[in-house]
Amino acid sequence: MENEDQPRLRSVVSYVKRGGRMTVGQQRAWDELWPELGRTVSELPAGPLDFTAWFGREAPVMLEIGSGMGETTSQLAAAAPQLNYVAAEVYDPGLGQLMLRAEKLGVENLRLLHGDAVVLLTEHVEPETLHGVRLFFPDPWPKKKHHKRRIVSPSFAALVASRLAPGGTFHLATDWENYAEQMLEVCSAEPALKNRYDGWAPRPEWRPVTKFEQRADVEGRVSHDLIFERR
Repeated sequence: MENEDQPRLRSVVSYVKRGGRMTVGQQRAWDELWPELGRTVSELPAGPLDFTAWFGREAPVMLEIGSGMGETTSQLAAAAPQLNYVAAEVYDPGLGQLMLRAEKLGVENLRLLHGDAVVLLTEHVEPETLHGVRLFFPDPWPKKKHHKRRIVSPSFAALVASRLAPGGTFHLATDWENYAEQMLEVCSAEPALKNRYDGWAPRPEWRPVTKFEQRADVEGRVSHDLIFERR
């Protein structure tokens, strides 16, 4: 059932469509690897995306939103070959770099989607089908006047929850205290989600330390993880 609170078209999005020149390697990845590994959200046929056909196998689907330059994503996909791992990202060079990292690691269980993850979830993911959703270090939009741009909102939490299979997890992480508190408040208020912990989750050893996290540590910010599951 479609989430009635989720608008089909949003006037405010959580990302800035950045350009950025690609390296020779990233361009090669786009030319050679993208046709097999990637799809563009805006060009998908109407209706649910058939992940089983795309991966060529039946397996639990893990969606990571905002894979950045792919360092963490490539390692997580490599470490979980039993999952059909899907990464959604808007930054072209980041997707190119992720493909290069995955190629170097010999990752075969990774597919990439270029575009808006909210559109993807709303229009192309069937309800109660995802094994998990990961949102690691999304753009914090630290200025108060920009907080409305943050991706974690009541409507987003409801949308993610509706796409998770029962028992599926929504794992979030951020190094901005104010955003972490917002994430906790928003997800705790979503009736279809329950927190696996009393507040913050312990930092999983399996989650690689990102450059954002390293910078946050240097700047004195503490990273927080949250793990909710679909009731």
